[in-house]
Amino acid sequence: MDVSVSEYSDENSILYGDLGFRYRVVTPARSTGKCLFVLHGSGVDETTLIPLARKIAPDATLVAARGRIPQDDGFRWFERITPTSFEQTSIRDETAAYAEFAVEASVRHDLDLRRTTFLGYSNGANVVSSLMLLHPGLIQQAALLRAMPVLDTSPMTDLGGTRVLIIAGAADQTYGPFAPALVTLFSER
Repeated sequence: MDVSVSEYSDENSILYGDLGFRYRVVTPARSTGKCLFVLHGSGVDETTLIPLARKIAPDATLVAARGRIPQDDGFRWFERITPTSFEQTSIRDETAAYAEFAVEASVRHDLDLRRTTFLGYSNGANVVSSLMLLHPGLIQQAALLRAMPVLDTSPMTDLGGTRVLIIAGAADQTYGPFAPALVTLFSER
């Protein structure tokens, strides 16, 4: 089945409203046991990255949750002060809630977190990086699109064995310059 990145339908998706987050599970016709937890960027909802995730891993089950902080006509994952400064208590609280959600969702939907990739864009990628630092061992593999370090102080977490892909745009003058600092942050752990 060929799915364009701009196309999304609820046909293979079920919306759940429990476990602390509203979320969708998209199950492929032929699952290989792989899974992607998909975390959207600011001002949108859980459906925005589903078409991209289906392109990346068409045989994976997708779990796409909605951030709980309202922003414009959509949602975000934690409160921001400026575009590059964030409310630290909100980051830690929402990251802890998402960590609990990921474990509970994996149990409920019989998903193996060891075979799961966490894919995040912008604000969602920042949650994934915070999960890795604040809840070590939860994430084995992550893809961070347009991410930046958001924690004022990061614990010296052991990330040995964790695979991380960081993608930043060369022309992204807002968040692109933060990518080297994020690479350094993870390399030191």
